[in-house]
Amino acid sequence: MTHFMCLQCGVQFAETELPPEHCPICEDERQYVRWEGQAWTTFEDLARTHRVSMKDDTGVLAFGVEPRFAIGQRALLAETPDGNVLWDCVSLVSDEAVAEIKRRGGLQAIAISHCHYYSAMVEWSEAFGGIPIHIHADDRQWVMRPHPSVAFWEGETLPLNPSLTLIRCGGHFAGGQVLHWKRDGGNAILSGDILQVVPTRRHLSFMYSYPNQIPLNARIVRRIAGALEPFDYDNIYGAWWGSNVIGGAKEAMRISVDRYLAAIA
Repeated sequence: MTHFMCLQCGVQFAETELPPEHCPICEDERQYVRWEGQAWTTFEDLARTHRVSMKDDTGVLAFGVEPRFAIGQRALLAETPDGNVLWDCVSLVSDEAVAEIKRRGGLQAIAISHCHYYSAMVEWSEAFGGIPIHIHADDRQWVMRPHPSVAFWEGETLPLNPSLTLIRCGGHFAGGQVLHWKRDGGNAILSGDILQVVPTRRHLSFMYSYPNQIPLNARIVRRIAGALEPFDYDNIYGAWWGSNVIGGAKEAMRISVDRYLAAIA
């Protein structure tokens, strides 16, 4: 029995004898199936050809997979005096990455913005003793590898510790969430692509599907803006290497919402 991993989205599935026939995440209209057709790999096979990279990205330790694999996102380590949380996830875990996180105080939990980045979340949890993986209950259907460590939550906000709060924004997915981080040097939002940092790195955008270019409607974008309004933040760290708004991020969010709504009006 094997935990197969989708080659297109990098998400690991429940244990089966043969590869699944379908990947519901890729068949959903927000993603897509490879032009060559559905294909699978395993955690073990991926580790033979790829590695976990660790880099500082504007003051935050980030983890990726090299060469680029699947969607290509990075994970971020939110370090706080009250415990550390891994934000988003990648499809490989390495001894070096685990050792570096333990050197910095270990992990109390994992939290993931949405299902495109669930990847090898259970492998990461088990590497730290089965720590909880916080996912909003509205995205329950997208968990392809059920596990006791997956902790579904309901409502609009969930404090993980005095420095870290999950905020349900919805939008890209119904349970799409971001992480608010109170920190020295400027509070931050870790956004995945629930808020998409665009190449100017001074603006954001909002989409139902990024690869298929399906926008969100005005009501949902206003809801996202309203969910974040009570929080103070200076920086936004997006899903990709270097995709960060550093300084003035709350004002950048306000401007971005206004220009998005004007564009679709």
